[in-house]
Amino acid sequence: MGFLSENVIQLNINGKKHQLTIPISTTLLDALREVLNLTGTKKGCDHGQCGACTVLVDGKAINSCLSLAIMNQDREIITIEGLANEEGLHQVQQAFIENDAFQCGYCTSGQICSMVSMLNMDKGNTPEEIRDLMSGNLCRCGAYANIFKVAEAMVAKKN
Repeated sequence: MGFLSENVIQLNINGKKHQLTIPISTTLLDALREVLNLTGTKKGCDHGQCGACTVLVDGKAINSCLSLAIMNQDREIITIEGLANEEGLHQVQQAFIENDAFQCGYCTSGQICSMVSMLNMDKGNTPEEIRDLMSGNLCRCGAYANIFKVAEAMVAKKN
């Protein structure tokens, strides 16, 4: 088996097990988008600077462009597609719609996953903490004011 050979790995994504045969160098982002066709997670900068590729791994936000797929075996991966369920949209997804917290939508999936992670951690209790925890997600359209409004409302609702 060579350094860049293909490996069989198993990933738990959105509550379903997926067996993939991929090169060891495949990022989680590329496995999601190119192999599994889960294109809600966006490829932005591909350097971990924009947050468009943010997904949840064991409830915490990560940049999927910086994480190899093989590193995420035996972990629970949730993409934007996995947040909604048969009852409807996740409350953060619904709040983004109700508060017009996106424009072009390119950063939206990463923004939502980061906000869900913030709520999972029981953080974001001050405006400064919200800004800090959401700072890894860039929005070129400038929807920050409404995204921040959603974050404040979600934290208040949780408390």
